[in-house]
Amino acid sequence: MSFKKSTVLLLSAVLALSVTAGCKKKEGAPADAPKAAADTIKIGFLGALTGDVAMFGKPTLEGMKMAAEELNAAGGVLGKKIEIVEADNRGDKQEGASVTQKLISRDNVIAIVGDPTTGITKVAAPIAQKAQVVLLSAGATGPGVVENGDFIFRNTLLDSVAIPACIDFFANDLKYKKVAIITSDNNDYSVGFSQTFRDAAKGKGITIVADEKIKDGDKDFSGQVTNIKAKKPDVIFFSGYYTEGALIMKEARKQGVKANMFGGDGLFSPEFIKLGGSAVEGSMSALGFSPEQASPETAKFIESFKKKFADQLPGLFDAQGYDGVMMIADAIKRANSADPKVFKAAVAQTKNFKGVSGTITIRDNREPIKSPLCLLAVKDGKFALKAKVPVKMD
Repeated sequence: MSFKKSTVLLLSAVLALSVTAGCKKKEGAPADAPKAAADTIKIGFLGALTGDVAMFGKPTLEGMKMAAEELNAAGGVLGKKIEIVEADNRGDKQEGASVTQKLISRDNVIAIVGDPTTGITKVAAPIAQKAQVVLLSAGATGPGVVENGDFIFRNTLLDSVAIPACIDFFANDLKYKKVAIITSDNNDYSVGFSQTFRDAAKGKGITIVADEKIKDGDKDFSGQVTNIKAKKPDVIFFSGYYTEGALIMKEARKQGVKANMFGGDGLFSPEFIKLGGSAVEGSMSALGFSPEQASPETAKFIESFKKKFADQLPGLFDAQGYDGVMMIADAIKRANSADPKVFKAAVAQTKNFKGVSGTITIRDNREPIKSPLCLLAVKDGKFALKAKVPVKMD
């Protein structure tokens, strides 16, 4: 055998050994992956971190991360660490569907907390239901959410619960008699919220004197406000989000309308006050959370939040994001399983859960009942508690 030939054979043998070793290494990688996954319980965040509704998504994620940190510091859940998997759906329905698919198929989450908005939750819910992954919205208040199936839940104060209580307060305590409604008709949340108000107002001694339509993204509301001004309402009910709400109130004050605005958690944002300035003084938002008159659970959460975020106070979505993760962890513990096909039954059986955003019970229809209702009003450039209304938990 020549030296050249023996060298070629030797190199061939070395290459063969290298390839074999490389194959063995690759074959071993997937075997290690499940072990890593088995030590972690992944919960996905579904919400906007950029765009018009990021003011709801960002605090939801903050609250979720706080809950995960606390759970992990206490040893995790069933001996496993909680991992929050995040992505930005930009407040877009198509992107919301894509993120939901990725969280389930790529990231292998066992549950999703989000979206804080009704519209994107209604897009994500059928996807989660088909994949048999628990989805718990920490903000969707409109109709058509849990009807998607038995893996779908939420922990927020429903419009159908909040609005009748608010109307009673308006009629009995504030002596309101005339209401003007404004609906953003390209916003699912707004359309459903307005209809809830119309239904709840019947027989309460309140007359709807105007019923105007706008669209998300509109800038000019002079026509709608002119129509409303002529009807002299005691309050303007706007079922949409803070951007349009602030601009409507600026136009209202410009035209000399004295009535304040009332809405749901769509108005509850520092941006509402920043955009509206003095025009939104007195405007009200109905929520399931207030840092004022805090329960022991809420007080503890507020203290931890202030330490973490430079003495800032938490808002509704911080609290509901936190509660969303804690409710899932609680269900996993009670079911002694992180399999969503198993622990979803425990979520459905949640009773009198002492959350930081209120006491939560999941009813037979998988809808939450939550107490108390907090009515906040803008006072001196900040949201402050105007009234705390108890909600019957049966």
